[in-house]
Amino acid sequence: MSPRKAFEYLNRITGIAPLTAPAFHGADPILPTPFRAAEAGSAALGLSAAIAGEIWRLRGGDKQAISLDLKAAAASLLSFSHIRRNGQSLPRPAADAPAIGLYRCGDGRWIQLHGGFPRQYPRMLDLLNAANTREAVAHAAVKWNAYALEDAIAFMKLSGAVVRSSEEWTDSAQGRALATQPPIVLKKIGEAPPLRLGESREPLSQIRVLDLTRVLAGPTCGRTLASYGAELLHLRAERLDTIELFDLDTGQGKRSAFLDLMKPADAEGLRQLARDAHVFVDSYRPGALARLGFTPAALAHICRGITYVSVSCFGQNGPWSERRGWEQVAQAATGLAHEQGQFVASRRGRDREAGPELIPAAALDYTTGYLAAAGAAAALLRRIREGGSWHVQVSLAGTAMWLQSLGKIEPQLVPSQFEFSGLDAYLGSCDTAAGRLDFLGPVVKMSKTQPNWHCPPPQPGAHLAQWQDAREEMNAA
Repeated sequence: MSPRKAFEYLNRITGIAPLTAPAFHGADPILPTPFRAAEAGSAALGLSAAIAGEIWRLRGGDKQAISLDLKAAAASLLSFSHIRRNGQSLPRPAADAPAIGLYRCGDGRWIQLHGGFPRQYPRMLDLLNAANTREAVAHAAVKWNAYALEDAIAFMKLSGAVVRSSEEWTDSAQGRALATQPPIVLKKIGEAPPLRLGESREPLSQIRVLDLTRVLAGPTCGRTLASYGAELLHLRAERLDTIELFDLDTGQGKRSAFLDLMKPADAEGLRQLARDAHVFVDSYRPGALARLGFTPAALAHICRGITYVSVSCFGQNGPWSERRGWEQVAQAATGLAHEQGQFVASRRGRDREAGPELIPAAALDYTTGYLAAAGAAAALLRRIREGGSWHVQVSLAGTAMWLQSLGKIEPQLVPSQFEFSGLDAYLGSCDTAAGRLDFLGPVVKMSKTQPNWHCPPPQPGAHLAQWQDAREEMNAA
């Protein structure tokens, strides 16, 4: 499927009138995978840009040309790899962590373990009764039946999944729960008057977004909305883990404040912020914020017209809906890792030794973030046209199933590696509190309102938990 066809499909499922598709330049294959990852990422990102352009037109702007280079879009699926601070790359914790990886179990099946954030690694090692080395974890995994280990991981509220084929995933209970859902689910959850926005220089200027997300899809949603001019306020409890590399990558265009929703005063503070918000992005496990009183229905009640964006690993329904998940786990469960492994083994002439492999990019994370941003923008456009409060749902597993539906590239056409040259026009740099930062900028081109991030990634908790104009009013006073 071409990126234009994928764009048109996404346009239809969001329920908005057909938009003019961006000009897509280049074509897959670009990344070393038979899956059409660049086309999927381009279509999702292109839809958010097209909707942003339409919102700007309704605010008094002109129609504008939008374009996407597929190579740049593919590079954005490796956005974190472009981060340099003072000329130095930053460590990626998962790269060397024995608690994260593909391991063979005693029944011959493979399982993807993901220990979570670094401080959580010991819990996975305790479950396996293994030392913190790959040899020890591999030796421990062999003592388990793969499905028994998967169930134990879920019971312990850790993250991991048996490597399945796409057919096995489709036949599973969770696969069936997602089979009837498109990659973006957009539901009206309440009545509200149409949104009125005045003229502006940017499509989403004056749109306020509460960003309650961590690594990596959820923060990408907020970063994408910020590139179109939205005001982003990122909130998390100071005690919660995070990963600096990904914070620097996805923190562009945001302010950051600490709120601990376990504290009644902070929870009330979030409710006050939500009353003046347009979009609320939640990437915690389904039900986690609900148990603290923050559900789509509750927020639609206190803020009529709000758009609640839910980003999860396995979706909002089904027996796996509340399981923790990461990119690697979703690739394993849905069949991507199985097929990528077969492709790699065939290319090496070792078909009989085929083991699972991960797509060498965070294709699900970033694409899901782009889908979430497109869903949020679609909900805003529908609110402008017809009013209402809206709930947007996306998931890593849902994105994986959509990616599989786009068809695969002939193996002989797939490059052996991604070529990073030719991206200079998209690279940027800025000063941060921690030093000079080099990064990959927005890869969408818009002729009238070029996407841009107005502030660098902040230090976590560097700002007050209030909207920007309130802070400016206080400073002026």
